[in-house]
Amino acid sequence: MSNSPFRPFVLATTSIGQEGLDFHPYCYRVYHWNLPGNPVDLEQREGRVHRFKGHAIRLNLAHRQIDVVRGHTSASEDPWKTMFDAARAQTDVDTDLIPDWIYEGPVKVERRVPMLPFSREIRRLEWLKRSLTVYRLAFGQPRQEDLLEYLHSLLGTDIAAEDLAELQIRLEP
Repeated sequence: MSNSPFRPFVLATTSIGQEGLDFHPYCYRVYHWNLPGNPVDLEQREGRVHRFKGHAIRLNLAHRQIDVVRGHTSASEDPWKTMFDAARAQTDVDTDLIPDWIYEGPVKVERRVPMLPFSREIRRLEWLKRSLTVYRLAFGQPRQEDLLEYLHSLLGTDIAAEDLAELQIRLEP
């Protein structure tokens, strides 16, 4: 199912599905039926659809670059390659992120979390989103402790220092 353009477009799985599956060719929405215990797992789940040349990126590309392939008569050329090359040529910034990872348009990777009103999940989602932001800031940075300590001082006592320390990732050999 993970690399198939055919129905069904629904995956029902346990947390095992948050790693190793690629849904980015055909999906840009993630439904979290239950919330993970930490921001790293949330990032892993959402990373299944937020990937290189993902569906949201290609929809935005087709939305903005459709004139590039209209009237294109050469069947031997890949229209996606033509659109990506045109988008790359129009980019002012020299980066490998645009247009393959970031390409603004009406379609965004969406996070959906069905929750009951007044449930614990509401506060948990707020905490996960804040923690995910801190995690993304600190990921791979040297001296993560300093960054996390500074962010903790900005966030106040809402987040325990131990929770922030758990967000560190060691990239040492």
